[in-house]
Amino acid sequence: MAQYFEGIGRRKESTARVRVMSGTGKFVVNNKEAAAYFTREGDMRDILRSFEAIGEARETYDVTVVATGGGVTGQTDSVKMGLARALVKMNAEWNSAMRKAGLLTRDARIKERKKPGLKRARKAPTYTKR
Repeated sequence: MAQYFEGIGRRKESTARVRVMSGTGKFVVNNKEAAAYFTREGDMRDILRSFEAIGEARETYDVTVVATGGGVTGQTDSVKMGLARALVKMNAEWNSAMRKAGLLTRDARIKERKKPGLKRARKAPTYTKR
């Protein structure tokens, strides 16, 4: 087994364990090709911003991901963060470039809890005068 570097990314209810190793550019998410797993337009471009930030070619690394929980957006962002963390573990000099691109900061926004007397967290029932 080749030496790999692991990074864990989180967003909303999603968690992604990302492993990066030198290879041929294979990108696998939950045993599927990444492009087949993330079918929405722009998701793959968003995830691969880490390679643009450090100026490295994606084809020189193999990436395997185990993504659990949440939805499409949460998993996309958790994979993006996990990839950035794994690359920083690989080479600490890339830390400043990743920070500048905003790839290492966790998005802390989560679903707000429902309040009593309301329909959702903030939506109130319709006011009726009579």
